[in-house]
Amino acid sequence: MRAAATDIREIGFLLLPGFALMSFAAATEPYRAANLLARRALYRLRFFGEANRISASGGALMPAEPLSGAGSGLDVLFTCAGGSPADWRSERVDACLRRLASEGVRLGGISGGPYVLAAAGLMKGRRFTIHWEHAPALVEAFPDLKPERARFVIDGDRLTCGGGIAPLDMMYALIAESMGEDFARRVSDWFLHTEIGASGGPQRSSTAERYHAYHSALVKALDKMAATVEAPLSRASMARFVGISERHLDRLFAERVGATFAAEYRELRLQHALTLLQQSPLRVSEIAFATGFSSAGHLSRRFKERFGESPHKLRVSKATRSGRLHEDASAGGRGS
Repeated sequence: MRAAATDIREIGFLLLPGFALMSFAAATEPYRAANLLARRALYRLRFFGEANRISASGGALMPAEPLSGAGSGLDVLFTCAGGSPADWRSERVDACLRRLASEGVRLGGISGGPYVLAAAGLMKGRRFTIHWEHAPALVEAFPDLKPERARFVIDGDRLTCGGGIAPLDMMYALIAESMGEDFARRVSDWFLHTEIGASGGPQRSSTAERYHAYHSALVKALDKMAATVEAPLSRASMARFVGISERHLDRLFAERVGATFAAEYRELRLQHALTLLQQSPLRVSEIAFATGFSSAGHLSRRFKERFGESPHKLRVSKATRSGRLHEDASAGGRGS
C-alpha cells in the first residue's frame, strides 16, 4: 500500500556498540535520498541505544535516544549489530524488542541484528537471514532456528538482512512497498546502484570463484567439506562421493587448491572453530565436537599450530578487547 501524501513513516534503528557502519549507512541513506527526491518528508529516522552515543565499527560515535523512547509510533525498528554475539546480550534490549513486537511494530535485523532478535525469542517459526559470518554461532545457540542463505528476507513483520551493501537491496523493496517501484528505482539510481540484488541472492561468491577452481568434482568436494566440518569424510569416501579416484582427487587439490585434501579440510574446520570461539559461548570441548576434532586437547594443539595461540588465550584477549569497547560506549553515555 502506498503512503498518503501526508504520511511520514518513522523508521527506528537500535544501535549496539560496534554496529557495522557500512551496513548502517546502506540502510539509512536510501531513506534520506527518498526525502530529497520527493522534496518532502516521507521518512523520519530515529536512533536508539543504551547510551546517548553509540560507537560504530570504525569508532564513529552516533547520538542515540533512550530505549524507553522507542514506542508504537514507529513503523519499523531495525536492530544493527556487528562484531561478536557474545557482546550483544542485554536484558533491556530484549525487553524493548519484545514490547515493540507486542505493540505490532515491524522488527528488522541488519548484519548481526537477526541474532539479537532470535535471542529475544522473536524469530521462532519465521523465515530470516543473517550475515554469513554469524550464521554458525546462531545455529549453535538456537538449533531450532535455520537462517536462509539470502541477502535479505521479508517475512511479514520481520525484516532481516545479511549486512554489507545488502541493505540497499532490502530498502529498495521496502520503499517500493510504500511508494511504488518507479520511485524506488529513482532512489537506487541516486546511489548508482543499478543492479538491485534479489532477496534470495547469495551473500558470498561461489566456491568456484573463491578458490578459482572450476572443475566440477573439485567444487563438489569443497562444498561437501564445508558442509561436514563436524564429521569429516575420509579421503576414500570423498572420492566416491564426487565420482573420481583418490589419486585424481589428490591431483586436483595439489594443482588447483595448492594444498592436500587433508590440509584443506583441516583448515576449514579450524576456521569454523575460530568463528565459534569468537562468536559463541560454547566450551572448547563443545567446539572440538562441532568441528570434528577428537578432543579439546586435539583442537587446542592444532589451533595453536595454525593461529599461534591457544583457544583459551584467544578468548581471554577477545574478552579484554570487548571490555574496552563497552567502556568506550559507557563513556559516551556519560557525555564525555
